[in-house]
Amino acid sequence: MRKLIYGMNLTLDGYVAAAGDDIGWSGPPSEALFRWWLDHERASGLSLYGRKLWETMSAYWPTADQQPETTPAEAEFARAWRDTPKVVFSSTLHEVGGNARLVTGDAVAEIARLKAADGSPLSIGGATLAGAALRAGLIDEYVIAAHPVLVGGGTPFFTALEGWVRLDLVETRTFPGGVVLSRYATRR
Repeated sequence: MRKLIYGMNLTLDGYVAAAGDDIGWSGPPSEALFRWWLDHERASGLSLYGRKLWETMSAYWPTADQQPETTPAEAEFARAWRDTPKVVFSSTLHEVGGNARLVTGDAVAEIARLKAADGSPLSIGGATLAGAALRAGLIDEYVIAAHPVLVGGGTPFFTALEGWVRLDLVETRTFPGGVVLSRYATRR
C-alpha cells in the first residue's frame, strides 16, 4: 500500500490561500525551503491535484525552466514536476495536459484505488480534494510549512471533521524567514 502525503504552505492561522485565493503571503520561499519541496516532489510517485491547485501549478511549471529569470532550483523543480505523473480531480475541467490524466468521478474511490497499489508515495494537494481524502481516513502524513503571517480567512488547510485524528510528530525544521515545517504521521 502506498503512503498518501498531504502537504502545503500555509499561514500561521491555518490558510493555504487568503480571501480571493491570494497566495502572495507565501512570497518567494527561501532556497532551503524550496529545495525541501523539490526533494518532496522527487520522492512522489504520483501527484494528486484538485482543480484550483492544478490550474495554479500548470500555469507556471511546465515552462518555468525556460524563463530567463528562473533559478537553478526552480529549473530543477520544473523538470521534476513535469516528470511526475499527475491525476487531476475536477467535475468542471474537460481536459488536462502534460503528464496528467483527468478524473471526473468519485475522487475518494479513485484515491483509495491508487493508494492500494504498490509503489512510491502519493502526494495530494488542494484543500478541497485533500479534505475529502482526510474525511475518508486516507491520508497517512501531513506536511505543514507554516509561514509567520496571519491572513484572517480564506481557504483552510484542514477541513471540518466528524471526529479526532491523532497524529505523531515525525519532523520539525525551521527555515529562513521563520517558516516552520512539520511532518506528522497519522496514528493508526
